[in-house]
Amino acid sequence: MARPIWSGNISFGLVTVPVRMFAATESKELRFHFVDRRDLMPVGYEKVRHDNGEAVDSENIVRAFEIEKGRYVPIEPDDLDRLDVELTHAIDICDFVSLNEIDPIYFRQGYYLVPQDGGEKPYRLLAQALEETGRVGIAKVVIRNKQHLACLRPYEGALVLETMYYADEVRDPRGLAPPELESVEVRKPEVEMAKSLVENLSSTFDPAKYDDRYRKELLDLIRTKAEGEPLPERQEPEAEVVDLMEALRRSVERTQRRRAGARKAS
Repeated sequence: MARPIWSGNISFGLVTVPVRMFAATESKELRFHFVDRRDLMPVGYEKVRHDNGEAVDSENIVRAFEIEKGRYVPIEPDDLDRLDVELTHAIDICDFVSLNEIDPIYFRQGYYLVPQDGGEKPYRLLAQALEETGRVGIAKVVIRNKQHLACLRPYEGALVLETMYYADEVRDPRGLAPPELESVEVRKPEVEMAKSLVENLSSTFDPAKYDDRYRKELLDLIRTKAEGEPLPERQEPEAEVVDLMEALRRSVERTQRRRAGARKAS
């Protein structure tokens, strides 16, 4: 049974939804260990053996893959050189697809690509073609001894390579939710009220308007403690509205008043 990594609430308006958080993806990357090449005994980060704590010279340390518990296969640099050079030095585009067909759960890590000398024109050509067609390239690329699925897309005139999870690395959400979820029914007035609240809170996406408030407050707290000043009072959460329909109604009314005030101010 999977264990939650966090628990708390989704909050919008006066509505709170208690939730538990589970990892949605899992890496299936091959993980290497350091071992003593003389007897394949694991070696720690401090270059000491796990079994007796003895230091090991760098020349006797080699990477290895654990094929089963306690059994390691050493991988020498020459072994990696035997792999397909073309494969390990190419971003091989398999298909062009529409970006809105890709669920964001598959995205992993973004990298900017810049052209090398002589590659400026084909680089610009590809970026502009993707921009004007609204397509992205689905590719495969080897980074740090792992072949990634990746999305090649234009961004602000540049090309971005977004590594992705493979389908078998995205966990199935079924089975995580409590059985009671299947039997829960929501009434049409509740759905309509929730939709009204979503519409009232809707806006265009502007990444510049969002900041890491938690990081800012944590840095302020650290500075306050470092200077020996009194810490701020703990903020009490707003009183919870237990009745769902009442919470929706009050939230809709509050957002409507806020929007009306914003229109008057402008």
